[in-house]
Amino acid sequence: MGRRSLPKLDPTLDLSRHLQVFEPWPENWQPESRFARPAPLEIEVGSGKGLFMAAAATAEPEKNFIGIEIAERYARYAASRLKKRGLENAYMVAANAERVFQELISAASLAAVHVYFPDPWWKARHRRRRVMNESFVRNVERVLLPGGKLHFWTDVEEYYEATLELLRAVTTLNGPHAVPERPADHDFDYRTNYERRTRIHGAPVYRSEFRKPEREDREPGAKSPSLQ
Repeated sequence: MGRRSLPKLDPTLDLSRHLQVFEPWPENWQPESRFARPAPLEIEVGSGKGLFMAAAATAEPEKNFIGIEIAERYARYAASRLKKRGLENAYMVAANAERVFQELISAASLAAVHVYFPDPWWKARHRRRRVMNESFVRNVERVLLPGGKLHFWTDVEEYYEATLELLRAVTTLNGPHAVPERPADHDFDYRTNYERRTRIHGAPVYRSEFRKPEREDREPGAKSPSLQ
C-alpha cells in the first residue's frame, strides 16, 4: 500500500514551533531546545501523517517526542496536527533519520525509539535501503539510555524476521518482548495510519519491543534470556 495524497494545509498556519527542516544540514543540533522543560525524550522514525506523534504526545504529556520524516510534505502535515492540538511536547523534523542518528544524536540520550511500518523495499537488490540496517540499529543501541526501548512493527514477516536476526547479531538489545494486539476503541485508535489500514484489510501486524540492558553484560550476538 503506497502513500496517499494529503489534504491541503492552511497556508497561514504557523508551524515554526512544531517543524524543523534540516536544510541546510545543521552542524550542531540540540533536540531538547524547543521544549519548555526537560523530560524523557522519544523519537519516532518515519512519522508519516503523524498519528502516533499526536496520540503519544497527548497521552503522555510528561514525555517529549520528536518525529523524523524524510518527506517534507508529510512532516509539515504531521506538524500541523501537533500545532492544531496545541501540543508543546512534540515537534517534527524533516530530514533523513539515518543521518540524524549517525551525526546528531548523543549517546545514551533517548528513552525510546519508535519504528513503525518502514518501507520494506521489496526487491532483493533494494534491501540495502531498508532503515533497519546494521548501521542504523547500532546507532539505536548507542543513543538509547540503559533500559531504553526500541519499538519495531511491520506487516512484512520477512522484514520482521530479518530485523530480529540482525538485532541479535549486532546489538546487545534484549528481546523481542511480545506486544499484544488490542482492540481499537474508535476508528483512529491505532498506533499509526498504516496500522489502521493494515488491520482493516485483515493483514497481520508483527510487533516487537527491545530493551537496552541496564548493564553492558552481554556480547553482541549472544542470546538474550527471552530468546533462550
